[in-house]
Amino acid sequence: MALEEYKRKRRFEETPEPPPRVEKKSKHRFVVQKHSATRLHYDFRLEMEGVLKSWAIPKGPSLDPVDKRLAMQVEDHPVSYFDFEGTIPEGNYGAGTVIVWDVGTWEPLSPVPVRGKFVPGTDAEAVEMLKKGDFKIRLHGKRLNGDFAMIHMKARRPGSKGTEWLLIKKQDDYATAGYDIDKYETSVLSKKSIAQMAGDEDAREWKSSRPASRGKLKAPWLAETLAKIDKKKSKKNEVKMAPTKKVTEERKRRSA
Repeated sequence: MALEEYKRKRRFEETPEPPPRVEKKSKHRFVVQKHSATRLHYDFRLEMEGVLKSWAIPKGPSLDPVDKRLAMQVEDHPVSYFDFEGTIPEGNYGAGTVIVWDVGTWEPLSPVPVRGKFVPGTDAEAVEMLKKGDFKIRLHGKRLNGDFAMIHMKARRPGSKGTEWLLIKKQDDYATAGYDIDKYETSVLSKKSIAQMAGDEDAREWKSSRPASRGKLKAPWLAETLAKIDKKKSKKNEVKMAPTKKVTEERKRRSA
């Protein structure tokens, strides 16, 4: 996937996310961002070929080899997204709060084990493994470490986009039975939780070497639509709160 898709989905005059830019060199970094959007999920990103190859993992990564985590491949992100934390405003793609849950470096593993163990591979092997859908990597992070396999699942139905992968922890010294991802609630960078980040006004503007755009007000049509929705919700609440005629008569009878 190219950064054109990332650019197409965003309005950079409204969102604090960084603009698309392909880097010339890769530092082999990875990041896991906890994202409270429509549904809470974790975004797993690997720096590769000048971009961040990205997957959305509903339940988050696990250090337990028994767990097979569904990972939906999404559009490539710019490398500058690596340390993004903050709030994406309502009305924008991916609206919600983001924190950096884990960060570190990664290395590809050779597709052919040596004496039953995986050994470091090359970037060329990494590109080939990703294309074939059998991608083996080693992570060196603050919370995630050790060997992982990413397996591309074949499309299970006609018209499927084929974006489904499985992220599986390999058996090694870092494997942890019964791994509980919820015990880590804060960012490894800001030390803030999702709730704290969402309530931090300063976090609404992404901090980087370039000033984040303050943006324009939302489009008039969007503001009008939201106003109509709020009005409908208000009327429904009034109806729910108003007692029915039968209930009102019963109350009068009892008080008489």
